[in-house]
Amino acid sequence: MKHNLTSALLVALLVGAGVLSYDRIAVADRNEESDSGLPLEELRVFAEVFGRIKNDYVEPVDDRKLLKYAIEGMLSGLDPHSAYLDEEDYRDLRVGTSGEFGGLGIEVGMENGFVKVISPIDDTPAQRAGVMAGDVIIKLDDKPVKGMTLDEAVKLMRGKPGTGLRLTIVREGVDKPLVIEVVRDVIKTVSVKSRMLDPGFGYVRLSQFQARTPEDMLSGIATLKRKAGGTLKGLVLDLRNNPGGVLNAAVAISDAFLTNGTIVYTEGRIKDSQLKFKAAPDDVLEGAPIVVLVNGGSASASEIVAGALQDHKRAVIMGQQTFGKGSVQTIVPVNDRTAVKLTTARYFTPNGRSIQAEGIVPDIKLADVHLTRNEKPATQIKEADLARHLSNPQENGGTDAKESAARDKGDGDESDYALSEALNLLKGLAILRPAEA
Repeated sequence: MKHNLTSALLVALLVGAGVLSYDRIAVADRNEESDSGLPLEELRVFAEVFGRIKNDYVEPVDDRKLLKYAIEGMLSGLDPHSAYLDEEDYRDLRVGTSGEFGGLGIEVGMENGFVKVISPIDDTPAQRAGVMAGDVIIKLDDKPVKGMTLDEAVKLMRGKPGTGLRLTIVREGVDKPLVIEVVRDVIKTVSVKSRMLDPGFGYVRLSQFQARTPEDMLSGIATLKRKAGGTLKGLVLDLRNNPGGVLNAAVAISDAFLTNGTIVYTEGRIKDSQLKFKAAPDDVLEGAPIVVLVNGGSASASEIVAGALQDHKRAVIMGQQTFGKGSVQTIVPVNDRTAVKLTTARYFTPNGRSIQAEGIVPDIKLADVHLTRNEKPATQIKEADLARHLSNPQENGGTDAKESAARDKGDGDESDYALSEALNLLKGLAILRPAEA
């Protein structure tokens, strides 16, 4: 009797909330197998379980909390990115897109019940401590991650700046779990960094796609062009370990290098999720070659940019295959305090490729290696060391030797194999580029 009463009350609650309507219940009651009706039997099971928990669980549970758990379960069961945002989560999301939030500084997702690092954010405690893209977190301090929701794990990773957190990590290629101590801090992300690699060749690093990222990138490129005397011979756009961010930022950054055509389009069930973005007729680099660096930590908005530039043959994509997050999440406010993050569409590149679970395959694949400088052996002998060697008639007081030493020293990027390869390719593309008329 109690369970039947609970079922009736729950159905009445759902009707009052606008989830069910009397006419649909009637249709389902007449023909439970009909596609037009709601599955009444499953709703009865839900009500039965609700009643069992209310009456038999070891401790009393508030109705509101049970209904909140039910909503969270519905959304988490759909895909790894849909979620219910309570007041704290909703506030953190809005703050995060502005570029300042508290925590460790990592973008994470769920994989097989564990927390997987999509990428560490530049200049954050996690990156400085050695956390890497692809790491799987199995413990937070002494608490196993298995069985937690992603939101629960994220809440444990957040905390007061200055407090420590011990991460137990499984890393591909490492025999046993790693234990990494990370000290929480206020995360203030600078999403754009730029510098000159060689005369005429610029470098722009995008660590995230925030609302200000396109503006900051254009400002950085303008500075590089001034240093280069007005124009750049080529640009390396570094999207490695960039977990994505704001869709409009990805579109604006792609548009900065394209002069026409589609940048990205989305497809979903509702009209608002069917969007197509086009490029405006301008190119901030005026056709100078671009090499885009990506890896397994490049996700979402990063893949939109890489895919658009690749399909339009505007850039050479170099590195490792990207993460493969090709879905669109829409934030739907429920009230002033809470919201639902719901997957509503899929991304497609200009040529109609779906990024979802595939990612962007680079034009030039590079191994994920780290280079170290090989010290010259003490016994190495050159022509200049031989007795009675002929002098160089163009010798200019050691200037050539100094220049050679400067070249040997490099620009500080010798350990970054991918960046070194990108610069070499850019130089080749610049040589082959037709001269201006």
